[in-house]
Amino acid sequence: MTPHLHELHPELAGTLPHLALGTSPTPVRPMTALDTAGVDIWLKDDGAFGDGGWGGNKVRKLEWLLPDALRQGRTTIVTVGGLGTNWGLATALYGREQGLKTVLALIDQPVDEHVSQQLKRLRDSGAELHFTRTKARTILRAPFILARNFSGRRPPYFLPAGGSSPVGALGYVEAALELAAQVRAGDLPEPTHIVTAVGSGGTVAGLSLGLRLAGLPTRVVGVVVNETLRLDEPTLSRLAGRTARLLRDRGARLPETLSPTGNLEMVTDYLGPGYGHPTPEATTAQTLSSNLEHLTLEPVYTAKAMAALLDMNAQGRFGTGPVLFLNTNGPR
Repeated sequence: MTPHLHELHPELAGTLPHLALGTSPTPVRPMTALDTAGVDIWLKDDGAFGDGGWGGNKVRKLEWLLPDALRQGRTTIVTVGGLGTNWGLATALYGREQGLKTVLALIDQPVDEHVSQQLKRLRDSGAELHFTRTKARTILRAPFILARNFSGRRPPYFLPAGGSSPVGALGYVEAALELAAQVRAGDLPEPTHIVTAVGSGGTVAGLSLGLRLAGLPTRVVGVVVNETLRLDEPTLSRLAGRTARLLRDRGARLPETLSPTGNLEMVTDYLGPGYGHPTPEATTAQTLSSNLEHLTLEPVYTAKAMAALLDMNAQGRFGTGPVLFLNTNGPR
């Protein structure tokens, strides 16, 4: 049985509401066809998470963010992403189901077929779109966008890119607890490393904290795919620390001996020219995953993370393993 934060810490129920948007646990399985170095590679497929029109890691964050917005009486969410933002689409679709309007500031990225299709989905989602084009222009226009979306005296609920706030990171604290339960149940061996893409940091920050709470020594390897945000280990360790403080402030009784992060490693060698730009290694990883493991990856995040896993495994970076790939891609 998968433990939930509210079951482990019932005192949180009144201060940190949770809204179930997906079915857990997400499936795990070996990916033997991809192993070329004698290390067991496993998959945890969070692409299966989400009951609505979009899935993946964004929905785990929204399980905490949407009820927090509602608890505060907000009617509008304002957030930011690239032109092909999965985060923005998930927020628009799931927020609409809860009566929340979504306003998106969109920053340019290379436009390919995937991004073109995503833009159509964004327009169809009912979200209000602002094409701010650059990070600098987004910062300049943010006060105007926020001011026009007040509801009476209540401001909109602002979220950073990817929903990577302390509240949003709770989604991957829970995912780490879920993984630990699957290890205990014998569904997969305890991984020495988890490899996943990092676009805004909330996923790896939550995993880092959740693994420590679960008592697993597994290291998190974050593959950076976005050069526009500061995504180094100290920054994301601080986000994990802020999430721990949030839990304590809202009433959770966390162990006093909870150690500093220490289980997080960020790699930047697989970014390529920048966010949204394809790389040959990612294209190869995408093809191999599809042909050998019937796993659908996309070029912006997950294909680059898989390219890193395959390359690092070939270099012997994971020792004897096993290593777990966390798939965060969740189209429907």
